[in-house]
Amino acid sequence: MKIKIIYFFLLLGMPVWAQQVVIRASLDSTQIQIGEQTRLHLEIASDKNAQLQLPYIPDTLTTGIEVLEISTPDTTDIDNNRIQIKYDYLITSFDSALYRIPPFKLVAGVDTFYSNDLALKVSTLSVDTETGNFYDIKDIMKPEWVWTDYLPIVLYILGGGILAGLIIYIIIRLKKQRPILPFNKEEIIVLPPHIRALKALEAIKEQKLWQHDKIKEYHSQISDVIRNYIDERFGINAMEMTSGQTLEVIRGVSDVDFVYSNLKQLLLQADLVKFAKYFPLPEENELSMGNACLFVNSTIPVPSVNDSESTQKEVIKIVN
Repeated sequence: MKIKIIYFFLLLGMPVWAQQVVIRASLDSTQIQIGEQTRLHLEIASDKNAQLQLPYIPDTLTTGIEVLEISTPDTTDIDNNRIQIKYDYLITSFDSALYRIPPFKLVAGVDTFYSNDLALKVSTLSVDTETGNFYDIKDIMKPEWVWTDYLPIVLYILGGGILAGLIIYIIIRLKKQRPILPFNKEEIIVLPPHIRALKALEAIKEQKLWQHDKIKEYHSQISDVIRNYIDERFGINAMEMTSGQTLEVIRGVSDVDFVYSNLKQLLLQADLVKFAKYFPLPEENELSMGNACLFVNSTIPVPSVNDSESTQKEVIKIVN
């Protein structure tokens, strides 16, 4: 009697896992055809504090049934401090047979629990051999002609032809020493030095600089125009020379005294205004402009019969 009482109290101290853990399996469909899919649902109910070792599901449930996908466990709280865990397995089969899916094993603490077993019937496609018409394998048939199927080939051929033609064209142009890109014939008129100088002097005159008390700017511009003209007309870099050096060189290339004297007046006048801050009279300002124009007109090269037209303008032609 004492031993029975001891056993009774020992049983009271042990966790009653059989009443706390439930595992159940079910199928969406128990019958499918070859290649079709169905879902297997596995539901587990247990206490929250239960130490569970969930079932291991390989990629093959049993011979002939494959597991395609396993869902993420879905855990929800239920009453009395318990939880429910749900699994979904997507399965299929490619062999016709009646399959038995063995129970799933769940370990909870020191106890092991099993789900119910399942049965899945996989059927093959039925073929009516009596009323159906059977034909031999047909010969290979050519597909219908669709022009868009050949469009890439046509584009490749056209592109290759254009590229080849472009390469040949470039080679020919280079051999003839002509520009690769053709230009229309056009004329770029370049005025001779004396015309450019006279136009620049006329522009200075129209600005009326000295009339607006811009004396230094007025004489500096006249001096720069004449020095640039000397550079282009005689090949003398007058822009880098002093007035004395420029006058000395001009005396050597011109045998007309008044040409030298005209140039001397306007250059020295510009130096006085620039360096000595000299303030010339209005007549002196006009004289510098007049001597500048006279110097240019007096040093215009005399054209020969053959190049008389070229002295009026120089033309650069860009030919095809």
